[in-house]
Amino acid sequence: MIKKLIHITAFLVAIAAIYLLSEKFFFRLDLTSEKRYSISDNSKQMLGKMDKPLTIKIYLDGDLNPGFLRLKKAAKEMLDEFSVYADADLKYEFINPSSATSGKEREKSYEELEKRGMRGTMVYDKDNEGKSVQKIIFPWAEVTYNGKTRPVCLLKNVFGNSGEQNLNISIENLEFELTDVIRLLSSKSVQKIAFLEGHGEFPEPLVYDASQALSRYYQVDRGIIGDDPSILDDYKALVIAGPTAKFSEMEKYAIDQYIMKGGKVLWLIDGTRISLDSLSTRSQTIGIVNDINLSDQLFTYGIRINPVLVQNVQCVLIPVNMAGSNEQPKYEPAPWYYSPLLLTAPTHPITRNLTPIKSEFVSSIDFVGSDLQLKREMLLVTSTGSHIQNIPSIVSMDVINVEQNGQYFNINAPILTGVAEEGIFPSVFKNRMIPEGVKTKEKTLYESKPTKMIVIADGDVIRNDVQGYGENMNILPLGLDKYMNQQFGNKDLILNSINYLTDDDGWMSLRNREIKMRLLNKPTIVGLRKFWQTSNILLPLLLLGIFGIAFYFIRKRRYTK
Repeated sequence: MIKKLIHITAFLVAIAAIYLLSEKFFFRLDLTSEKRYSISDNSKQMLGKMDKPLTIKIYLDGDLNPGFLRLKKAAKEMLDEFSVYADADLKYEFINPSSATSGKEREKSYEELEKRGMRGTMVYDKDNEGKSVQKIIFPWAEVTYNGKTRPVCLLKNVFGNSGEQNLNISIENLEFELTDVIRLLSSKSVQKIAFLEGHGEFPEPLVYDASQALSRYYQVDRGIIGDDPSILDDYKALVIAGPTAKFSEMEKYAIDQYIMKGGKVLWLIDGTRISLDSLSTRSQTIGIVNDINLSDQLFTYGIRINPVLVQNVQCVLIPVNMAGSNEQPKYEPAPWYYSPLLLTAPTHPITRNLTPIKSEFVSSIDFVGSDLQLKREMLLVTSTGSHIQNIPSIVSMDVINVEQNGQYFNINAPILTGVAEEGIFPSVFKNRMIPEGVKTKEKTLYESKPTKMIVIADGDVIRNDVQGYGENMNILPLGLDKYMNQQFGNKDLILNSINYLTDDDGWMSLRNREIKMRLLNKPTIVGLRKFWQTSNILLPLLLLGIFGIAFYFIRKRRYTK
C-alpha cells in the first residue's frame, strides 16, 4: 500500500513539474518532415510585435469538395499557429458566402464580395448521384488591422497544373500570402522605388498595371537622373524598363554609384530594336542592335545581353488572315515564334509556381566574368526547340509559315533570358575618370556593398496593352493575351522581382516552402478496389475473432489453475 502511495505521489509530482516547466519555457514540436505545422521566425517576430487586434475572415465554408476542404483545414491550422505567437488578440472566422436562403440574396452576397475585390471561382464537381454540378467558391480572406482591411486570395491557379497540384501550391503559399497582407497593414513606413525616364523607356500608360500592383507596397516615382548621383539614394530599387536611347556617362555613373551603395536594379533591356509600326503596316521590318550604351556596365556586373532574336516553338498565337486577296477575311490562329512563352525556374522564390511569361522579341543572356564575387541564378529560359536570328536582319510575318522541324528550330537546349545576381559588384568606373559634369562631393566607390540585381533581356515583359486614346483609353491587365484569352505570369514576375530585391529580412523565402503531395495511385486503387473493400470488411472481423479466442483461452488458463 505504501509502495502504491509513493508511486502515485511521484506521478503527481512529475505532472506538476512538467506543468510548471511548460509555464516557464514555451516550446512546440513539429514532427512532419517538411515542417508543415510550423511558421518562420520572421512571422513569429512580426506577430509578437503586433499591438492591436487582428481580425481575419475566410470565405471558405459550406459545401466544399475534398480539395477545398483540405485548403480550409490548412488555413485553420495556420491561423491557429498565428494565434499562438500573436501578442495581440487574433480572431478568425469562416464564412459561407452561399448561405443565403434565396437565390436573389445569394447573388447580392456575391456582388458585394466582388465589389471588395474578391472574385468567385467556378468549380465543376459531382453530386452524390454522379451528376456534374457547378459551384461558385470564394477562396479569399479579408484581413483587418488598425482600422484597415485588405483582401488576399488563397487559391493559386498555375496554368497547366491539375486541380490537386494548384491546391497544394495554395497550401504551400498560405503563410506567405497571409503574412504579406499583415505586414502591409502593420507597416509604419513606405519604401520608395523609381522608374527611370529620359531614354525612351515605356511611358506610364504602358507600365500602368505593373505600377498599380507595385503601389500596393511602395511609393512609385518616375523621373530622370540629372547630374546629381545622390538623387537615387532614397530609393530602395530602380526599374529600367525598355530603354531605346543611349545613357550618358554621367547617368551611368549615377546608377553605378547607387549600386555600389547597396542599391538594387531591375534591368528590362532589349538586345534588339524592332519597329512595330512598320511590322503592322508592311508585314516586315528590320531588326537592329539596341545600342543604349549600357553593354560595358552590364558586362562589368557579369552579364552580356546578346543582340539576337530568339524564336521558339512554344509561343503565343496571333490571328492571321488566311483568305485570298479577293475573298472575305478569314482569321485563324498562327504561332508567332517571335513571342516565346518563357519557362520559370521552379526553385527560385521569384519564379516558383509562376505560369509561363509572355515575351516579345526577346534576346539571350550570357554570364561573363568567372572571378566575380556573385551568386548567379537562372530565372527565365525558353523551352527546347529554338532558332537564333542574328541582327541586323529582316523581321517578317512570313515566319508563321516556318515548319516546326529540327532543321530550323535546331537548338534543343533552353536559352537563358532572365537572371538574378547577388553579392559584391565591381564598379564600371574603376580605373576610369569620373564623367565630366557630375556634381558630387562623395568619394567614388569601386566595390559595392552586398546587393542584388535582376536582368531580363526583354522590356516587353512589363508592358501592358492599351486600347483607345485619351478619355477612352483602356488599360489591359499585364500578361493578358487577348487573342488566346489567357493570363500569363508577367505581373507576378515583376511584383516578385521588386519584392525580392527590396527584401532584407528573408520574407520571400516563404515562397519556397514545399509540402509534398502524397497522393494515392489511382490505377492501383481501381485495380485493387474489390480487394481493399473485402479486406476492410473482413479484416476487422478476423482480428476481433482472433482477439476473442485468445482472450477466452487466456482467461480459461488463468482460472483453471
